[in-house]
Amino acid sequence: MRKRQYPIIGDGAGVMAFIHLHDAGAATVLALDHDGPAVYNITDDDSAPVRDWLPVLADEVGAKPPRRAPRGLARLAMGEGLAMMTESRGASNARARKDLGWTLRYPTWRQGFRAARDDV
Repeated sequence: MRKRQYPIIGDGAGVMAFIHLHDAGAATVLALDHDGPAVYNITDDDSAPVRDWLPVLADEVGAKPPRRAPRGLARLAMGEGLAMMTESRGASNARARKDLGWTLRYPTWRQGFRAARDDV
């Protein structure tokens, strides 16, 4: 981040979901105690497009704002990885919250970024 090697590609529309380590651990413990097999998305409540979260992350680590890169140029460097930054759709944790009774200590990526920075 500090070397500005992670640009916002195209319009930065790829949506990503985040999770703080403490919340992932709590969900894991609840899932282990839950009856029967199931698949859960363990994410925060606020999936966000790259164009929103990447500048905040840069600021949290004391880096300059991310650069922007056109999709065509990024495709040459990233290949199939480009879709994650431009087309991904995020995830919902609703099933885990409902089935497991799970609550998050850090419900948004902004809170999780801040907490991770403070934990260092």
